[in-house]
Amino acid sequence: MNTQSLHTFGKGVKEYLHDFVGLFFPALCCACGEHLVKGERLICLTCHHDMPFTDFHTIPDNMVAKRFWGRVDVHAATSLLHFQKGNKVQQLVHELKYRGREDVGIYLGEMMGKQLLKSEEFKDVDVVASVPLHWRKQLSRGFNQSACFGEGIANSMGIENNANLLRRATHTQTQTKKTREERWLNVKDVFEVHKPEHYQGKHILLVDDVITTGATLEACAQKLLTIPGVKVSIATIAVAE
Repeated sequence: MNTQSLHTFGKGVKEYLHDFVGLFFPALCCACGEHLVKGERLICLTCHHDMPFTDFHTIPDNMVAKRFWGRVDVHAATSLLHFQKGNKVQQLVHELKYRGREDVGIYLGEMMGKQLLKSEEFKDVDVVASVPLHWRKQLSRGFNQSACFGEGIANSMGIENNANLLRRATHTQTQTKKTREERWLNVKDVFEVHKPEHYQGKHILLVDDVITTGATLEACAQKLLTIPGVKVSIATIAVAE
């Protein structure tokens, strides 16, 4: 059997095994729970078509960017999707954060990266840095959901992904139900930069899952801006309105 025949045979076996496994463990859409058909990945075509994309990467003065005006010198900011309680975006974020679906974060990051490559504001990004979890929280969860999103962006853009560029030195209380001022006070001095000398003059893309008040991202951006010559931009999976 020649090389081409072996390749064809191997491909056929792989497809057969995929279909066989699918009989007992059918792939389901992470947004609506319906069965995925051949060619669909994680999110069905119907849900993908209905996703509330923001297109903020094409609008420099969008609502995400405005949250940082007068607070921190962010070059550009965007979110992939609009987040509302009960919508499919909330379901995707829930799958990622609480059901351990790291592949969902990577997939959404890949979509974000493809958008950013088309944007004049973002296409020269050098490295992706994610908002860090405290090591205790990451140990209990098993992963950092923001780092998954960052990995997908880096994959699409062909750039460095450094999930350890920022570190959370102190464990903080949950930000839920805090005011913006309380959130800022809760996080303003808890982050530190690892090996900042390696990133002087770079364009750093800071990523997180969902932006609400932006206090955590602001604190991280402030710390990154202590690196000489850097430019900081921000991207999140979703923005809560």
